[in-house]
Parts: sequence; structure tokens; C-alpha cells
Amino acid sequence: MWRSVAILLVALAAGCSLFPEKYDETVNWSAQRIYTEAKRLLDEGAFDQAVKYYEKLEAKFPYGRYAQQAQIEIAYAYYRSNDRPQALAACERFIRLHPNHPNVDYVFYLRGLVDFNEDLGFLSSISRQDMTERDPKGLRDSFDSLKELVTRYPNSKYVPDATLRMAYLVNSMAANEVHVARYYLRRGAYLSAANRAQYAVSNFQQSPSMEEALYILVRAYDELGMTDLRDDADRIMQKNYPNSDFLANGFKDGKDDPWWKLW
Repeated sequence: MWRSVAILLVALAAGCSLFPEKYDETVNWSAQRIYTEAKRLLDEGAFDQAVKYYEKLEAKFPYGRYAQQAQIEIAYAYYRSNDRPQALAACERFIRLHPNHPNVDYVFYLRGLVDFNEDLGFLSSISRQDMTERDPKGLRDSFDSLKELVTRYPNSKYVPDATLRMAYLVNSMAANEVHVARYYLRRGAYLSAANRAQYAVSNFQQSPSMEEALYILVRAYDELGMTDLRDDADRIMQKNYPNSDFLANGFKDGKDDPWWKLW
């Protein structure tokens, strides 16, 4: 009996003899080899596996150029796998640690894309969800990230695309306000409808949603008995949209693809 106990104690002291650690194939790999394997997995779409190799690279060689590139590509891998919190955290970490890195402009751009593409996945395409019906916080966050890129790095190669996306986001935010205003109007909450439509008119004057916002203002002010404000809104609408379908036919609820389907 005592002999068995002694053997058990020796085995427990050794530890790994009973419970060997999982074999790490990268134990003798160079930084370049680990990076090459991680990049191969990333290019093949094996994002979770790629992240594991990038993390090994950063742990083994934390101060080399491959580690910095790994941090960027980890953020991209999380973005491609639709892991928004991890992608944003990875972007923020890189920006904080490497504010002067030559590719930091890309990380600002990527941070904007993470929120830009939020909810534009498989289920959204099936349900035909309008981006303007989403919580506008993601739209604003994306706009702010892309604006920071354009402001800080005006010569970045990502600025032209970021500028187009910013214009789209402005139109989306305007359409979101009009969507809510229309909801209120149809439910008889005329003051709320007027307030949301007025906000859109005041803040998004170049948006395609301006026409509908003015129409909602005319309707809401009319229902509220605010004839002076109604006439002012109607005059502006007649001047800017003399052939408006809204004035002739009211709202349309067809199933045609909306203007916002650009990406």
C-alpha cells in the first residue's frame, strides 16, 4: 500500500507525466513561419484558427514587426467573422499602442467598416431589413470613425471610399429620422412626427429624404392646426419639389429595392 502511495505522489509531483500539456507545433518556429501560417489561414477564411496563430506570434515575439502586423490582421479576422466587439477592441488597442504606425490609417478605416457593416449579414438580406430602420448609433459610430480617418489622414488611400461611405451614412441617418417621423404620423402622434421631420430638414438638407421630411411636416402641421407652419413647409416643398409624388399620391408602400442598397 505504502509503495502505491509513494508512486502516486511521485507522479503527482511530476505533473506533466500524468497530464501532458497540449503539443504546441510552433514551439521552434520563427516569427516569419508563424506569421506565414496565420496569413494562409486568414486568406482561406479560417478566421478563428488564424487568430490563434497570430496570438501565438504576438506572445512569442512581442516586439517584432510581425507582431504589429499580427495585431492589424487579428482585427481584420474578427471583422470578417462578424465579431464586432472583438474587432473594435482590437482596432482600439492597435491605435492606442501604435499611433504613429504607417498603417494606422487602415485601422481607423477598418474600425469604421465594423460598424458600417453591422447587421448586413445573411439574415438581414433575407428579411430585406432597411438600414434606416436600425438603431442609428451604429451609423453614427461608423461615421465618426471614418470622419476621424479623413480628418487625420487626408492623403490616405482609404479616404475616397471613406468619403463615399460617409455620404451614404448621412443619407441613412436622415432616412432613419424620416422613418421614425412617418411612424409617428401614421399613429397620430403629430407633434412627435413634426419634431423628427424638422430635425431631418435642419440637419440633412442635401439628403434624398428631404422631400419626404417636408411632406411629413406639411401633414403633421395641418393635423395640429398650425396653419402658418404648414404653409411655410408647403411653400418650401412646392419650390424645391414641384412635381413631388408625395403631394400627388402620398406614401408608397411598394416592395421595390430602396435607394440605400449600395453595398
